[in-house]
Amino acid sequence: MAESARGGTFSVLVDQLLQLWLDVRSPIVAPLLQFAINVCLVMVTMLFVERIFMCGVMVFVKLLRRTPETQFKFEPLRDDLEFGNSSFPMVLVQIPMFNEREVYQLSIQAACGLSWPGDRMIIQVLDDSTDQTTRDLVQMECQRWASKGINIRYETRPNRKGYKAGALRQGMKWPYVQTCDYVAIFDADFQPEPEFLQRTVPFLVHNSDLALVQARWKFVNANECLMTKMQEVSLNYHFSVEQRVGSATYGFFGFNGTAGVWRIRAMEEAGGWNDRTTVEDMDLAVRASLCGWKFVYIHDLEVKNELPSTFKAFRFQQHRWSCGPANLFRKVLPSILKNQNLKLWKRLHMIYAFFFVRKVVAHIVTFTFYCVVIPASVLVPEVDLPFWGAVYVPSIITLLNAITTPKSLHLLVFWILFENVMSLHRTKATIIGLFDIGNVNEWVVTEKLGNLMKYRSSKYGKKYTLQRMASNMLARGWKMSERMHLLEVWTGGFLMFCAVYDFYFQGKNHFYVYLFLQSCAFLVMGFGYVGTFVPHYS
Repeated sequence: MAESARGGTFSVLVDQLLQLWLDVRSPIVAPLLQFAINVCLVMVTMLFVERIFMCGVMVFVKLLRRTPETQFKFEPLRDDLEFGNSSFPMVLVQIPMFNEREVYQLSIQAACGLSWPGDRMIIQVLDDSTDQTTRDLVQMECQRWASKGINIRYETRPNRKGYKAGALRQGMKWPYVQTCDYVAIFDADFQPEPEFLQRTVPFLVHNSDLALVQARWKFVNANECLMTKMQEVSLNYHFSVEQRVGSATYGFFGFNGTAGVWRIRAMEEAGGWNDRTTVEDMDLAVRASLCGWKFVYIHDLEVKNELPSTFKAFRFQQHRWSCGPANLFRKVLPSILKNQNLKLWKRLHMIYAFFFVRKVVAHIVTFTFYCVVIPASVLVPEVDLPFWGAVYVPSIITLLNAITTPKSLHLLVFWILFENVMSLHRTKATIIGLFDIGNVNEWVVTEKLGNLMKYRSSKYGKKYTLQRMASNMLARGWKMSERMHLLEVWTGGFLMFCAVYDFYFQGKNHFYVYLFLQSCAFLVMGFGYVGTFVPHYS
């Protein structure tokens, strides 16, 4: 009898809740959700127009064969018969690092192998490592190359104030830097080819209005796991389209923080390195552009580097890359509006396209529309969700993003699901940066595996075998508390509920297929079964 009474009470409670939902759904929930749909459709349209514009520019660039060499003067530098190497400018090569035990040798070796007169180049290793063993190893590596006649300096500082920006700023204060005209910057996992300076410095020498020459990134571990393949698709679009369009159309784009060469005078005129955000590279680029300097991007000059292949490292990186630009937008907007050095159209480009659409709208609409609004719409049949806005336009945007990586087109569905999951983290970071909430300037260095990749290759071979996949999935040695991400798990649960609801009640748009797949993606990533498992070995 008691059990029957409890069952009856529960049934009554459920009926009351359902009646309450029906009472508030039409008069309150539906209008609010319809408003959210309309706002998201506006943002999707903004993103669509931006993508179409950039693709149109790329067609124009290719048809007219517009290259850096046709835009700017370029002549290779050669030895002068009378003055010898003095015809080559002095170049400083900076390598900032922090506990980069797995990759420090790669970057130092590549920098020491640059094809440039030895007496016209200074290599500066800026080591902020807190691990003493790593410090000793990096210092010994520098001493080894110095014993071979390479002009390499090992520099440290007593604290990490300003993180990477602080290290680079301190590095520019050493007396020997005053002899240099240009500075090339490489992160610890970047390996420039010997001809890098020969391909970049002449642009700066022969064009007095150029401040920056940026090269493209080439990913050495793109095939390491499914997560690195997804990153490659996104970053290939950034370099193949966004950077090329910015260079060809406006002479402005965001400095990628590495694999680039700066004119030191332009840096000084812009105020040097500033640690007010976690995107000190973009900050410097914006300030230099406001001073009237131009940039050039060389698409066919690639510099090898490593993608983060653990989910933890990737999450930290994406937080920094999303929070930093939004926070910088907040801080630099008044300067852009007041600036009189730039033409109005270029300032509008910086505010609307570069910052607002790409750094704010793109992140927010991806999560709110595809992971909140569309799922919620299946619960409220009163709202009107146009099929063109929910399916057609997003599909075109996706294809335009993915077309720059043809070899991964078969992974397009996985890329969509992956990007939607990451949009949760990016949206949170964007809001934190935009409204300056909490410790927005916290810097977490992206973990690199470096030599561990060689271990994995020797153990598993180059192919992504079932044994290797099992190692990643099982991830022995990981604690559940360390790999579980509650926001992703809760979102996955919400999407699963919406999928079941839509399937059971046969919703008018049949979104349950997408919702089920997206829910699974959130749950898989929420429980940490993505990326590379770092083996523990002695």
